Amino acid sequence: MTPKDVVKLIKETKAVAVDFKFNDFLGLWQHFSTPVSEVDEAIFEEGLGFDGSSIRGWQPIHASDMLVMPDPTTAKIDPFCKDVTLSLICNIVDPITKQEYSRDPRNIARKAEAYVQSTGIGDTVNIGPEPEFFIFDDIRYGQNQHSGFYFLDSIEGQWNTGRDEKPNLGYKPRYKEGYFPVAPTDSQQDIRSEMCLEMEKLGFRIERQHHEVATAGQAEIDMRFLPLVQMGDCLMWFKYVCKNVAFRHGKTVTFMPKPVFGDNGSGMHVHQSIWKGGKPLFAGDGYGGMSEMAMHYIGGILKHAGALAAFTNPSTNSYRRLVPGYEAPVNLAYSSRNRSAAIRIPMYSPSPKAKRIEVRFPDPTANGYLAFSAMLMAGLDGIQNKLNPGGPLDKDIYSLSPEELKDVPSMPASLDEALNNLKNDHAFLLKGDVFTEDVIETWIDYKMSSEVNAMRLRPHPHEFALYFDA
Repeated sequence: MTPKDVVKLIKETKAVAVDFKFNDFLGLWQHFSTPVSEVDEAIFEEGLGFDGSSIRGWQPIHASDMLVMPDPTTAKIDPFCKDVTLSLICNIVDPITKQEYSRDPRNIARKAEAYVQSTGIGDTVNIGPEPEFFIFDDIRYGQNQHSGFYFLDSIEGQWNTGRDEKPNLGYKPRYKEGYFPVAPTDSQQDIRSEMCLEMEKLGFRIERQHHEVATAGQAEIDMRFLPLVQMGDCLMWFKYVCKNVAFRHGKTVTFMPKPVFGDNGSGMHVHQSIWKGGKPLFAGDGYGGMSEMAMHYIGGILKHAGALAAFTNPSTNSYRRLVPGYEAPVNLAYSSRNRSAAIRIPMYSPSPKAKRIEVRFPDPTANGYLAFSAMLMAGLDGIQNKLNPGGPLDKDIYSLSPEELKDVPSMPASLDEALNNLKNDHAFLLKGDVFTEDVIETWIDYKMSSEVNAMRLRPHPHEFALYFDA
């Protein structure tokens, strides 16, 4: 779609407003709107100004002016606005130099796509994430100098089997048994279907939806793969749709990896493959039907996984999920079919077009533009340096003894460990100027000061149970 097409679409749909959306540094959509009378083809060249100092991790106040540059190919009608509103996803540029802003996550993803093309390795990187999330009925939390708490609830929660609900009808999924009984145990089929329908109206292909393993409304909706930047856009729409559909029903959605103690957390397995000239390059006659290039790509992911975690698992809560015993892929190995490995080679179809790898350690707090780009850069590093991933691990990793696991590396155990890994291992991200030293430093500084250190300063409720009588 061209700028001219967008202006025509505004008239055809009788839109009354245009909403400009862009991704902040950490991964949340920001937006502002204008009446359609303010929109013409010129805005696609001139952009619109905003205050960059108010966006997390961005400009200092003395250099705060920034421009949003709408991408006409992203035009869609927003399904949640009362009046017809056309939505445009934007790139960010400096108003003086007109250079694309290095801390704009979508710009980083665009550079990652350009880099793989410049290497000659491939021309398309297909990404297919599987974000999991919880649909809750209530969430309350707070922290101050003398108290701290959280309280969440779900009509599906196993903890509510004894609650007087006048009447309590039961059918609440047992812990770790939410995958995936039919209704009425699964009470959220219709909500998930509505989410899928809204995404299909936006032009995205949905492959399936279902209840996930945990009690209390854990869900998964899988999207058909798309090229990297398009999937970054799609993931933003995905979160937006899930949250707003739940809100329609008086419910709330969270993509926190581990909101429920003692049950499975939410991951975001990410399928990925490289293509060239319409040909899938990961198909071959090696292990799991994979090519030598695919195995080198796996080698790159495994080598840099500790640093990748800073982008793929970017919250302190991420590491409540990445612990043994809850199907979390903490051990850095690969295998065909084996879902306990950090990287799985799906074996659903013998078709070369279906050949891909599935990286299982990411979670949905990730900024998709950054996480997808970082994994691509690690995989490309593996291809360029012909990194050997070693042999596959086809056993149930969770049943292996410490002696059997001693030579299998693990994912970081905390966000600060992941950030330290990134500090010491990020040269592969700098190739092609995809990530910059400034982006890496800003990410580490922000995460350490605003999240890691902020958590360290506050007592945890369970510490009172452990230590109050010391």
